[in-house]
Amino acid sequence: MALTVLLDLRLKPEAVLGAPAMLRDILTGTRAFEGCLGVDVLLDCDDPAHMILLERWASADADAAYREWRAGAGATELGSLLASAPQVSMFETASDI
Repeated sequence: MALTVLLDLRLKPEAVLGAPAMLRDILTGTRAFEGCLGVDVLLDCDDPAHMILLERWASADADAAYREWRAGAGATELGSLLASAPQVSMFETASDI
């Protein structure tokens, strides 16, 4: 079953200008990862230090493999831009509602 993941990011104020370039590089790898169906970046209209990544995955297993890769060989410096730990929420589509 497909999975939608919301990754809620709060940037350090001094990282706001440099974040898009780093995210472009990071998301190239994310979008190319097996099972990734797409990633959209949502920018807060009122707070330039707040963004949400909307990720779509073919399955929970594909997402888990991606998270494992990012925790190891695919690690990035994204954490250096963040004011707080990212909040991750995972959703399945309800087909009976």
